[in-house]
Amino acid sequence: MTHDEGTPAAISRRNLLQAGAVGGLLLGSGGLLAACSSGTAAPGTSATGAPTVKPKYGGKLRVGLSGGTSSDTIDAQLLTNFLDQARLLQLYNAPVELDNNSQLKLSLAEELTPNSTATEWVMRVRPGVVFHNGKPLTADDIIFSFQRIMNPKSPKFGAAQLSLLDWRHLQKLDNRTVKFPFTSPYSAFFQLLADYNYFIVPVGYDPKHPIGTGPFKYKSFTPGQQSVFVRHENYWEHGLPYVDEVVISDFADETSQVNALISGQVDAIDSLSAASISSLSTQGQKVVISKSGNSVPFTMRVDVAPLNDVRVRQALRYLVDRKQMLQVVFGGYGLIGNDLFSINDPDFDHNIPQREQDIPHAKSLLRQAGKSNLNIQLTTAGIAPGAVQASEVFAQQAKAAGVTVNVRQVTPSDLFGPNFLKWSFAQDNWAPTYFLTQVGEGQVPGAPFNESHFNNPRFNKLYSEALATVDTAKQRQIAHEMQVIYWNEGGYIIPFFTPFIDAHSPRLNGVVPSKQVPLSNFGFKSFWFA
Repeated sequence: MTHDEGTPAAISRRNLLQAGAVGGLLLGSGGLLAACSSGTAAPGTSATGAPTVKPKYGGKLRVGLSGGTSSDTIDAQLLTNFLDQARLLQLYNAPVELDNNSQLKLSLAEELTPNSTATEWVMRVRPGVVFHNGKPLTADDIIFSFQRIMNPKSPKFGAAQLSLLDWRHLQKLDNRTVKFPFTSPYSAFFQLLADYNYFIVPVGYDPKHPIGTGPFKYKSFTPGQQSVFVRHENYWEHGLPYVDEVVISDFADETSQVNALISGQVDAIDSLSAASISSLSTQGQKVVISKSGNSVPFTMRVDVAPLNDVRVRQALRYLVDRKQMLQVVFGGYGLIGNDLFSINDPDFDHNIPQREQDIPHAKSLLRQAGKSNLNIQLTTAGIAPGAVQASEVFAQQAKAAGVTVNVRQVTPSDLFGPNFLKWSFAQDNWAPTYFLTQVGEGQVPGAPFNESHFNNPRFNKLYSEALATVDTAKQRQIAHEMQVIYWNEGGYIIPFFTPFIDAHSPRLNGVVPSKQVPLSNFGFKSFWFA
């Protein structure tokens, strides 16, 4: 989204929606984290993406991705759409990242440790990391990167989520170590740093001549059309990348993507519908289906009638036949939702009863609320695969309870424009996040993307308590209580979590399922040709 397409909140939200989000706090001894992964891998590759046979070096990787506009960017901290994310992951690294299993993993940071009250964090960067121009990564680059994000004269998209950071007083402890002071306890800092808004750049960074620490170096970029990157010979992850060059081409529709892969014009494509699986498989292409944590919730404003009545919100949830909706929209691929986000978070409470369709109960709740024969408008847009179709299925299912849902389709720019926080009943698209991160971004007063205007005093108090503790067991207990509150009273209907359906040439190796974002978390550094 460009700056003339809506309010600053809408701009930031577009960034969040299409870029992805962050993970959860999993502190180990000394503040270090252990990563883990799972999934079914392609031949020659383990579930983590590591080769089980010796990979070959060389070749040009051609990727056909959906979307792209003339406002695309390669600025490390101004990511505005999904294709930007794919590009930036080739050029830059963040201190922390999320792996293909949505687990936190230290990246540029070698250590990240809070004090006992989580009012200070100390980050130590790993040695031996060099930028594309040969300059070593130092503490000065970390400070410069965060001060560039927080600069009030030109704040970048990650500034809103770091409102508690006392960014003017970042302290260099030595050449590789920085202290981050916060004005209030912030135990979620670790998880936030995995967001794609916090890529690290060198002191004096110029986005017109982008320099990063990523696996590939900038060669050319034409917004809305194509990007070309070449191998970074001194990349810090030993042995990576495998290919010499990456060419990312923008495609306007799925049919063009599929035809390009089948004809050999590209080697991999992303974000497909279930309808393409059969034709691709028949043509000998490899299809990779990932059970992601990406959600496209129906959002209900809890502060305006009739949705300010919790009985109405509950009734709408009981209208949904989740299995049927997932079958119709994605051929059954994906995960059933339970009106709670962050299913990949280790603190997700799987013991909360699964909500099922219950038409008699929905009708009873509506009668109690004086809203029998409810007539309501649902605003939707093509913000994610299956979003509009899910709205249409919802409207059909609601008829069984005498509820009329009038589906109004607008453009994505309209949905996320000036009215983004004003829609009474609409949809949104959240990339996989951990629970506390998404709460801070969209479920408490002052959150930049609180579409539902949710404001529950007990829930708010628990959130503050969760941020104030680094005791993971206590934090999990708090998160579970928050989830029960939200399951009963919140402003979301989450029928399912959308799958990622990608495809690639049989010559291409290293493509594995990813719970995070398509095409192995856009991990082109690990792709190689047989």
